[in-house]
Amino acid sequence: MLNSLWHTLFAPGFFSSSAVWRALSMSAAVAVVSGMVGVFAVVRGQSFAGHALGDFGTTGASGAFLAGLNAVWGFLGVGLIAGAIMDTLGKRAKERDIATGVVLSLILGIGALFLYFDTTYRNTTGAPMTILFGSVFLVDPSLLPFVLCFDGLAVLLLFIIYRPLLFSSLNVDLARAKGVPARLISILFMSALAMAVEQSAIVVGALLSTALLIGPAAIAIRFTHRPGKAMLVASMIGIFSSWMGILLAYDSYNWPPVNRGWPVSFFIASIILLLYLLSHLRLRMGTRRGKKVLQEG
Repeated sequence: MLNSLWHTLFAPGFFSSSAVWRALSMSAAVAVVSGMVGVFAVVRGQSFAGHALGDFGTTGASGAFLAGLNAVWGFLGVGLIAGAIMDTLGKRAKERDIATGVVLSLILGIGALFLYFDTTYRNTTGAPMTILFGSVFLVDPSLLPFVLCFDGLAVLLLFIIYRPLLFSSLNVDLARAKGVPARLISILFMSALAMAVEQSAIVVGALLSTALLIGPAAIAIRFTHRPGKAMLVASMIGIFSSWMGILLAYDSYNWPPVNRGWPVSFFIASIILLLYLLSHLRLRMGTRRGKKVLQEG
């Protein structure tokens, strides 16, 4: 019975597949960075900026395909440039959102044009699916060290600016009055945010890259207001969601239609949404229980 249950949960070949182990390693690294950066993205109200960076990455990745380069370099290159430009366009969050929204449609239009050229002139029919929805099982093994390097760079950058970033995130006017270089800190954070979003696009695709960035962080903040602890919890939630998504995607090759497989991005995004709804339900039940205790007391 236990053996049958084991094979039900883990399809044959799961633990012996090098593609699976590579996917698990890469998704864990991306989930850690996304969770840590995502906490500050939520606190600073920059969820839309994270989503926009994922869309900008679509243009960069499709342009890289067109030039015969790996999509990873397109994601990272355009993401870092776009992050700096987005922060420079507006001093306030509202101004950045307006400027980002104005530019976003043009960038997406260019991305659509690049994808059209990719499928028409380079005969890369799988490019749109890979860029938009990710393909963690098919990532070039030689790119893993580069992904880990950029993830490490984002974490290092976050630790360097941690205190002034936290201060300016809570009260930017007071931080400036105390001499904190809020604009520089904001630009550096946008660089870390861009690296996190574009690396996440490799796992879940450009369209869903904010799933690992915002979802786990939003869940973690529901349970703790301590930034360090929230970053740890968000990272763990991201790893769990990614690994479960990879497991289900691997198992789905035996589901109808057989030998087709369901996309990893669908499972990861669905698991994160389910966890978010459960956290919301738990929070409401806890609030009601607390009110009931107060009334009885």
